[in-house]
Amino acid sequence: MRYYDVSDRTTARILADKAATVGDRPFLHWQGSTYTYRDLDELTNRYANGFAALGVGRGDHVALLLPNCPELLWALWGLGKLGAVAVPLNTAAKGELLRYFLDQSDSVMVCVDGSLLPRLVDVLGRVPAVRTVLGHDVDADALTAAGLPDGVRTYPLAALRSSPGTAPEPAQPVRAEDPHLILYTSGTTGPSKGAICPQSQGHAVGHQMSSINGYRPDDVLYTCLPVFHGNAIWYTVYAALWAEASVALYPHFSASRFWSQIRESKATVFNCLGAMANIVWQQPPSPADREHHARICMMVPNSRELSRGFLDRYGITVTSVYAMTENCAITVFGPDEPAEKVPSAGRVRDDVAVQIVDDGGVEVPTGEVGEIRIRPAEPGMTMLGYYDMPEETAEAHRGGWFHTGDRGWVDDDGYLYFSDRKKEAIRRRGENISAYEVETTICRHPAVHEAAAVPVASELGEDEVMVYLVPAAGATITFEEIIAFCGEQLPYFMVPRYLAVIAELPKTPSEKIEKYKLKTDAAQRLGNLWDREAAGIVIRR
Repeated sequence: MRYYDVSDRTTARILADKAATVGDRPFLHWQGSTYTYRDLDELTNRYANGFAALGVGRGDHVALLLPNCPELLWALWGLGKLGAVAVPLNTAAKGELLRYFLDQSDSVMVCVDGSLLPRLVDVLGRVPAVRTVLGHDVDADALTAAGLPDGVRTYPLAALRSSPGTAPEPAQPVRAEDPHLILYTSGTTGPSKGAICPQSQGHAVGHQMSSINGYRPDDVLYTCLPVFHGNAIWYTVYAALWAEASVALYPHFSASRFWSQIRESKATVFNCLGAMANIVWQQPPSPADREHHARICMMVPNSRELSRGFLDRYGITVTSVYAMTENCAITVFGPDEPAEKVPSAGRVRDDVAVQIVDDGGVEVPTGEVGEIRIRPAEPGMTMLGYYDMPEETAEAHRGGWFHTGDRGWVDDDGYLYFSDRKKEAIRRRGENISAYEVETTICRHPAVHEAAAVPVASELGEDEVMVYLVPAAGATITFEEIIAFCGEQLPYFMVPRYLAVIAELPKTPSEKIEKYKLKTDAAQRLGNLWDREAAGIVIRR
């Protein structure tokens, strides 16, 4: 594995070096086609030169409304070679949210997939800064006739491949600290914030993940997660780039096709985000469960049951990470960590300082829960700030530390354990309750596929615990049985009072549960919810 100093961590520098040193090695597998590292450098050069010919220059913002496809990577890194800023957008965005992304990011150009073109047409009249639209997988006539506002230029995105394949020559050298991406947070508690990520940030993550997890040049890193999301772009694509390995890219997650894709791609590494691991695990056992090449699954969040289960059933070692859009990998639970440290997110690393603090910013003793705040040891590992949100940027970076808004604790050996989001903590009868711990415990029940715990107002003050339950396939949930299970597994004060079954949890497109919707629903339905106390069930202390 080649190491690059922070000052060398630019798209142009690293892709050119890979082309020169491992150019014939495969980098990307997509729908029967394979692209080498040399192809990667040349195609991103062509896209860079094509964008430049259309007037894109240093500092310009270009939105990418594209599903998983090679063109998303060519555009993203092609823009990076110019010193322009790519704004990958969630493909589920539409209406006011899509308008907000385009307007708030000050995008001047949009690359859009043909299937998403009607959504863009609906909002572009309210985003006057966008003057150019490049269509992917849509013919030129359909793009012209789509009904875009007058004065908006249209071109096929594929036409950029005809541009020169030589390295672009921006007017000013592109530096590692220059903005490269604006990645929007999920916005579960307010308007989405656009994290400005420098050229070096993805490379910092790629270096961390590939080195700690021991990724090798012969590895194939599979992802079906959206490349507009930090997990896929950083923890798969950039990790593969640093390991000089290859990426097997698929359009989206399919439970029924997951293992066949793992086998056909000969994937050795894959990531499971959110409920994906449970969905994979709940597939019926098969004699083919070990007929694959996979050796590592990075699972977020991790759990004792799934970590042991994946090893025993599939022969796959589970790793994990604590990270966020705004930062590098803060901790990594590598493949050689002791099993007793699951479900920690890994040991606090030398290159990132971590403190656990109370609400006053005072560090708490080891083993106590508080807010996680971090400070990288070297530059280029974190975002530059939230785009056009100076107050939010200042609030997040108080006192020289980045305040994550997450609560957790560190054990005597330096392993970090996530508790919950600070704004999602539940306080009942003087006790702080981790929604995450309630949820993970209930999800161990075989009848439960997913769970989401939220606070509801108590007539005694503070909160009561309310849990929404998504049944496992073919299962029937009995509330009394769930309460009995919780009574055996949880402290008395954490056992839910209210329960409700729901077909699916409301989520952001990046699979984060929209707790604010559940809180509103619970408050409105409070008098009609199943109530443990009304049912006469008493929890023993």
